[in-house]
Amino acid sequence: MDNVSSPELAPEGNASCPVPELGCPNASGTPPPPLPPPLAVAVPVVYAVICAVGLAGNSAVLYVLLRAPRMKTVTNLFILNLAIADELFTLVLPINIADFLLRRWPFGELMCKLIVAIDQYNTFSSLYFLTVMSADRYLVVLATAEARRVSGRTYAAARAVSVAVWGVVTLVVLPFAIFARLDEEQGRRQCVLVFPQPEALWWRASRLYTLVLGFAIPVSAICVLYTTMLCRLRAIRLDSHAKALGRAKKRVTLLVVAILAVCLLCWTPYHLSTVVALTTDLPQTPLVLAVSYFITSLSYANSCLNPFLYAFLDDSFRKSLRQLLACRPEP
Repeated sequence: MDNVSSPELAPEGNASCPVPELGCPNASGTPPPPLPPPLAVAVPVVYAVICAVGLAGNSAVLYVLLRAPRMKTVTNLFILNLAIADELFTLVLPINIADFLLRRWPFGELMCKLIVAIDQYNTFSSLYFLTVMSADRYLVVLATAEARRVSGRTYAAARAVSVAVWGVVTLVVLPFAIFARLDEEQGRRQCVLVFPQPEALWWRASRLYTLVLGFAIPVSAICVLYTTMLCRLRAIRLDSHAKALGRAKKRVTLLVVAILAVCLLCWTPYHLSTVVALTTDLPQTPLVLAVSYFITSLSYANSCLNPFLYAFLDDSFRKSLRQLLACRPEP
């Protein structure tokens, strides 16, 4: 299983729709053509690289943010939650690789439901936490420009917000875990979403559900926040104190914007493919399968890219990592 999206492995619906990103075949249930040998080799290799890099990078982020006292800030707490979601996903990615190589699901129905839930946690949690981080940047930047403090912006409050986000994500992904089950399709046992009749209507509803709750709403909220922030900043005349504070917090804001940009780069093709899936019935050609796997791999890659952003854009992260690796206490 993978994001309940990968062709053949995890159709978002029954296996009669093995390429959900790019539309469903006709109702004849004709099995998809075999993968070209280069693609059959490339997919597990790409997944394995994403898994290795993601585990190493996110483990380093978790290590630093949990061990270094200076890193315990509100922004870093939200980054910590992002890293937890990415780490959890990369930990189960070997199961996706095994599923791909075996061409069947050997792990049982309980594991099927668990992996589907984890995949969907990864899909929704990234943009939900980025929405919270964008709201936090909005409050901090405007308060800095107006030379005042943000009341109630504490580490304890950030913990409460993080718990609330995980609660909302749990409710959002619950239907996927309910519908996930093992099903015999084309002579193979597969972990798929088995919808009631009318199956096609439920499949389209699931795609629209993911598009609206997992992309349209959080991205719209983020765009409104940053647009409002820029408009208000242009209307505020900064004094020297605010300018100094603004320069001190600029790097943190840049980090948040960079994480957001990478997330959108990785996830936008996946969600745009939903529009194609809802409006087009593409044939399952080798090219369509290859594009579908590329879109899936790109969404996976988001789980291993954020640690590189921290390393390049956050001086305190690099310093804390070096000190912890050298077993030296922080000054």
